[in-house]
Amino acid sequence: MSRRKRIGILTGGGDSPGLNAVIRAVAKSLMQDAGAEVFGFVDGFAGMIEQQVRRLSYADVSGILTLGGTILGTSNKANPFAYYARGNADVSAEVVRYVREDLKLDAVVAIGGDGTMSIAHRLQQAGIPMVGVPKTIDNDLMYTDRTFGFDTAVAIATEAIDRLHTTAQSHHRVMILETMGRYAGWIALYAGVAGGADIILIPEFDYDIEEVARVCRERARGGQRFTLVCVAEGAKARGGELAVRQVVADSPDPLRLGGVCNVLEHALCQRIDTEVRTAILGHVQRGGTPTAYDRNLATAFGAYAAALVADEQWGRMAAVQQGRLTGVAIADVANRQRTVAPDAPMVATAMAVGTSFGVPGMQLRFDGKVPSAFMT
Repeated sequence: MSRRKRIGILTGGGDSPGLNAVIRAVAKSLMQDAGAEVFGFVDGFAGMIEQQVRRLSYADVSGILTLGGTILGTSNKANPFAYYARGNADVSAEVVRYVREDLKLDAVVAIGGDGTMSIAHRLQQAGIPMVGVPKTIDNDLMYTDRTFGFDTAVAIATEAIDRLHTTAQSHHRVMILETMGRYAGWIALYAGVAGGADIILIPEFDYDIEEVARVCRERARGGQRFTLVCVAEGAKARGGELAVRQVVADSPDPLRLGGVCNVLEHALCQRIDTEVRTAILGHVQRGGTPTAYDRNLATAFGAYAAALVADEQWGRMAAVQQGRLTGVAIADVANRQRTVAPDAPMVATAMAVGTSFGVPGMQLRFDGKVPSAFMT
């Protein structure tokens, strides 16, 4: 009789709604369908390094579908190839020994974003069979149309825009909402469209402050005495710099973006007569229970990842492409980001209803036929 598979799970990087749904789906699928033993690393890759792991029972992963956060904990600072707590030492060799020889794990399922997939790829090369699950509210992983957590973040940001709408209209103000997203504008784009933002500013299109001011003035002259602006934290003006809130030395990505709405407010106040107010949504976007869409997507990803493990398709990440689950090479996802393209369907949708991206001359031309951007 063959030995039961022993599989590890970890959640790396920032938290995201739906993490527990993935843990639940991976563990239950492996326990029920493959008869596997499942172990959870505490606080992501830090658990691998510091040898903190616990065996998961069926009861441990029951009743967690709706919970935000992660029952295993996470860390966005622990990198086995440059562990800051030990002077940026490469501790990957001892991690491989611990996982393969001490724990005798057959594989590890890593749930995370681009940073997690980059580490997972290197661990795969070092000798640990890895399977990935794409997680990030930023929706910026390559080769998957969606990541779980994104829908929840967009829903929260959209509700915030809805609430700012009423106060902007009542006080005749320009209201600016700053969303997360790092160097990709997916959250601001989708929430801006859903919330009816008049101006959407994202990292992919450097904005012209004079164009933003012009839109605000034109709306005021036209009788619409308020303007809603949705800006991604990574957006910047032409010739300007990113708004950096903090530099964290012991993090793989040391820059903590934030405060672009304050930069924008200051610049607009010098150019328009309308009162300008700002709101930074921040970590509210990451917390709480996941939406039904994210629960379903996370569960599907988890079950598919378990199938990849059962089939021993190592070095693969679960993904969704054109509405169907598939597996893609973690190597292709590592160290890359999927940003908003100028011809993205939602960009075309926003422009079609008159939304400005703060770029002079940027417009949608129909030319007597439906734009190809709407066809995907």
